[in-house]
Amino acid sequence: MFEKILIANRGEIALRVQRACRELGIKTVAVHSEADRDAKYVKLADESVCIGPALSTKSYLNIPAIISAAEVTDAQAIHPGYGFLSENADFAERVEQSGFVFIGPRAETIRLMGDKVSAKDAMKKAGVPCVPGSDGALPDDPAEIIKTAKRVGYPVIIKAAGGGGGRGMRVVHTEAALLNAVNMTRAEAQSAFGNPMVYMEKFLENPRHIEIQVLADEHGNAVFLGDRDCSMQRRHQKIIEEAPSPLLPERLRDKIGERCAEACRKIKYRGAGTFEFLYENGEFYFIEMNTRLQVEHTVTEMITGLDLVQQQIFIAAGEKLPFRQRDIVLTGHAIECRINAEDPYTFVPSPGFINRFHLPGGPGVRVDTHVYGGYTVPPHYDSMIGKLITHGATREQAIARMRVALSEMNVEGIKTNTALHADLMADLAFQQGGTSIHYLEQKLGISSK
Repeated sequence: MFEKILIANRGEIALRVQRACRELGIKTVAVHSEADRDAKYVKLADESVCIGPALSTKSYLNIPAIISAAEVTDAQAIHPGYGFLSENADFAERVEQSGFVFIGPRAETIRLMGDKVSAKDAMKKAGVPCVPGSDGALPDDPAEIIKTAKRVGYPVIIKAAGGGGGRGMRVVHTEAALLNAVNMTRAEAQSAFGNPMVYMEKFLENPRHIEIQVLADEHGNAVFLGDRDCSMQRRHQKIIEEAPSPLLPERLRDKIGERCAEACRKIKYRGAGTFEFLYENGEFYFIEMNTRLQVEHTVTEMITGLDLVQQQIFIAAGEKLPFRQRDIVLTGHAIECRINAEDPYTFVPSPGFINRFHLPGGPGVRVDTHVYGGYTVPPHYDSMIGKLITHGATREQAIARMRVALSEMNVEGIKTNTALHADLMADLAFQQGGTSIHYLEQKLGISSK
């Protein structure tokens, strides 16, 4: 087992990884920007290294600075968290070449699954169902693009092959708008991801967003840990996540879960990962695989009793999974609300000084946050300041506990989206468990673009 791990991230996930390490008796190194010098996880770390100014390109995305920090502190492994460099194959490769262990998949696996075209092709070969669409990247020939759209059927969605996080996507409803949408998405993909390649998929009208969490070791063992429903989202950004998905038959969950585990074995996957699907009319359609920990990993932890961060560490240390598929037992229901420093309805970010920060509590309530009273939320990074999670014996109890927890949460000095979450907990369609990925945008009257 490792003696010291460097955490190459910030915010609540840095604190989450740190806690997992401390429980295992592993020392931690916190790297931070100048803006995060006074962060809680920096103060709690065994060692800390400032790796640059506030701008993430000069700090949290600065690969040489992170490698140097690992060298000067004698860390043995690097945990990337999520976001930033967590799915950067070049970073994973540099970590291993520098003599450290990357707590995540191999670089070649990250490359395979990071390119949406190659990922889809790999999943087809592994028997995982995919959304109907183009056979690989769209060609330059306009006539061929139009022909492909006719074959797939409108509406279609144009996606960047190297995209993620909800960026690099455009929905097209008519042939007249097709070529312009393709060109605009290509330009956006080149600017945002350095890769202009785009592909086409059928745009499903009312799908659910279903995820399958997997764990796989380097000895050929792989399991799936139930499912998550992340359908409550805006502009492809998740707002609420829950596990298991309401209204999804257990037999279908187990069937697609086993296919995902088998796919892991076929591509020799290592670590924690998430298969993301659109689900409509009893059918699953693969959209992407995230080769890292997810923001919403907490709800899976609540219903399985497993610490996914510690499992990542065990796998990276070369250990075998200590359980088989039959040992995975799902208990109750869990819901996560992402707490963001933003206006609850316009979504305008609201960084600044927090005068007061009161956390909820009680049975089945968990809060993952690095924020405290007197903390200043910097304007340089993602607006998420924490995650509020509730667990109950039933979905109804989890919702009831979330309503109470939201009413107890008090953040003064900045705006947060807790009012939106409170509205959604009382929303009849959500309570009945039947929302699609378009529901929130339709409810708020906003565009998905």
